[in-house]
Amino acid sequence: MKSLADLQAIRDRMQKQINLRDTSDDHIRVVVGMATCGIAAGARPVLNAFLEEVDKRQLKNVSITQTGCIGVCRLEPIVEVYVPGQEKVTYVKMTPDKVPTIVSEHLVNGHVVAEYTIGAAE
Repeated sequence: MKSLADLQAIRDRMQKQINLRDTSDDHIRVVVGMATCGIAAGARPVLNAFLEEVDKRQLKNVSITQTGCIGVCRLEPIVEVYVPGQEKVTYVKMTPDKVPTIVSEHLVNGHVVAEYTIGAAE
């Protein structure tokens, strides 16, 4: 950081991430399991990939949050998607490479990516 402009750029970037964590009732919520089991399985890069993809697409109705253990450690990293008025969708064995597909198909177009869900993994 060499100038006030650099500091402002950092502030703006962090503000965007905070806005992505908004939990208003009309938002689609993406919840990433970030307990030790999830982190050990690679949840942090998945969380970062969701933050980057949603920011890149400038999706204002999507919030990204994290939680502790979701309860199925063998299927970590786990991501739950809550769309208002619909049942929760649980994606398992997530990787950063799967994130753009979920954002495009599920969050933008409303189509669950069934092959990544908990039902397909069992």
